[in-house]
Amino acid sequence: MLRIPLNSTLNVDSEYLFQHVQFKSGQRIHTIGQTFDMLYIVNSGFLKTVMVDESGSEQVLGFPMKGDIIGIDGIHGKKYASEAVALSNCDIILVPFKKFSALGRTHAELETALYSVMSRELMREQVMISMLGSLSAEARVARFLVFLSERFAGIGYSGKEFNLRMTRHEIGSYLGLTLETVSRTLSAFNEIGLISVDQRAVVIHDFNALKTLRRLPPSRAQKKKQLVN
Repeated sequence: MLRIPLNSTLNVDSEYLFQHVQFKSGQRIHTIGQTFDMLYIVNSGFLKTVMVDESGSEQVLGFPMKGDIIGIDGIHGKKYASEAVALSNCDIILVPFKKFSALGRTHAELETALYSVMSRELMREQVMISMLGSLSAEARVARFLVFLSERFAGIGYSGKEFNLRMTRHEIGSYLGLTLETVSRTLSAFNEIGLISVDQRAVVIHDFNALKTLRRLPPSRAQKKKQLVN
């Protein structure tokens, strides 16, 4: 049993003890339909949360990392509505919900912190819905790189150079795009100098351009085709 460290997402007095559990890449933290009894705080590592349909196809909902709380979707129905899978080796803090609720009655800041995290997740979902409905494929990928850059910087990593813990297919599932579109767009960003990409390693060269990008300019081949036609 270890103490929950103080962090910017959730402050817990050092006198309270919760269990840390190590998960290896590919392991599930919780599954769809599992009885809800626990909240999970990401202390280190990277994960994905997914919905799975009857045919076994996954829809990626998000990519939790340090400071995020997983399992909130189980509060209402008493069962988890999604599943969380480790994308790297992770250190996860297990917080029994009954114990958390009891602490919240005597420590209002804990309850406030939970509501803050829930609000933040709702805002992220709203941004994602807006993005999927209004932005081009290129802009979606650009905003996703901006999102990762800001998240990495926020937890103390480099926001300019980082590794993609998720596959192109998982990025596509999250953004509503095909694997081929994601791969092609990353290659195009690399070609015009917005980023450098080598498999999963990404270096951002022009953050502002990614943040404001709407559509990519036509390539030389496209321009030549337009002239010929």
